[in-house]
Amino acid sequence: MDNKVLATSPKLFFGPPLHYCPGCSHGIVHRLLAEIVEELEIREKIVGVSSVGCSARLHMYLDFDFVKSSHGRAPAVATGVRRELPKHNIFTYQGDGDLLSIGLSEAMSVAIRGENILIIFINNAIFGMTGGQMAPTTLVGQKSTTTQNGRNPDTTGYPLRFPELIAPLPGVKYLTRCAVDSPKNVRKTKKSLTFALNLQHTNPGLSLVEILSICPTNLHLSPVKSLDWLHDDLVSYYPLGDIKVPEEEK
Repeated sequence: MDNKVLATSPKLFFGPPLHYCPGCSHGIVHRLLAEIVEELEIREKIVGVSSVGCSARLHMYLDFDFVKSSHGRAPAVATGVRRELPKHNIFTYQGDGDLLSIGLSEAMSVAIRGENILIIFINNAIFGMTGGQMAPTTLVGQKSTTTQNGRNPDTTGYPLRFPELIAPLPGVKYLTRCAVDSPKNVRKTKKSLTFALNLQHTNPGLSLVEILSICPTNLHLSPVKSLDWLHDDLVSYYPLGDIKVPEEEK
């Protein structure tokens, strides 16, 4: 039997071994970005903006241009890059704590202005790099280092569905929620990311692709059990599918 590995990595997916914990979803999304940039042939016409968090080393694995920002400020930095490079594809790559906690004001501002950027939003419902604290997306009853008896909405409020919050704004053009928990959903996520990048040239405005993912380390579950949690709990509160699509694209 031929034991050769048939799958090959995209040329733009390179660098040192991934530093993520076993079962982490970031590597899947990284590979999708490399594939999309290669297939669209936009390596010289795309700039990513990464912030602080588990994915802060994103630029080490993808062979195209990146700008680093301080914690939560990626949308503001991406706005500046967009002003300077109006014909490029511009995206941010942010976790739920980065985007919706310290970065909520920046995220709301680009939505209000309808900035022509793509926000790639990784939602695993917990702070990862800083030790498993409650995030704005942490589910009611979910345990974390700062909600050891489970999140109580009477004292901490409810999890934030950010795409639904900004959907009424006219400058927001495309909002969808995906997952990378199965081959079928990985393909859907790739299709959504590709659509959002192409939309920057045909219907300018803000796009946001939320990607439900897992953090087995801070969930204190195995990767398999973490996927069960995503299916049974996370998707129940954050349903998959399009939230807003341009009228002409429906």
